Amino acid sequence: MAPPTCRLLSAALVLLLLLATNHQATGAVVASELRCQCLKTLPRVDFKNIQSLSVTPPGPHCAQTEVIATLKGGQKVCLDPEAPLVQKIIQKILNK
Repeated sequence: MAPPTCRLLSAALVLLLLLATNHQATGAVVASELRCQCLKTLPRVDFKNIQSLSVTPPGPHCAQTEVIATLKGGQKVCLDPEAPLVQKIIQKILNK
């Protein structure tokens, strides 16, 4: 190969590597972006089936309060924080 062709090939390779690295960095930021976890919520769940309860207040990741119950079988369900029954469940757990 002639020297100008070799330099051009090297420059193209460096450019491709820089573009690939930049694309991965952009993808990593998007992949770690925070967002709401609850797309659908249930208005009620049997209190006896709840193993644990997680309440996430509104923040930069999500504009609404999220209530996530882990059931005794390991399944996680989102509960409606405005539902009266869910508010009673939260009060019972806070009082324990």
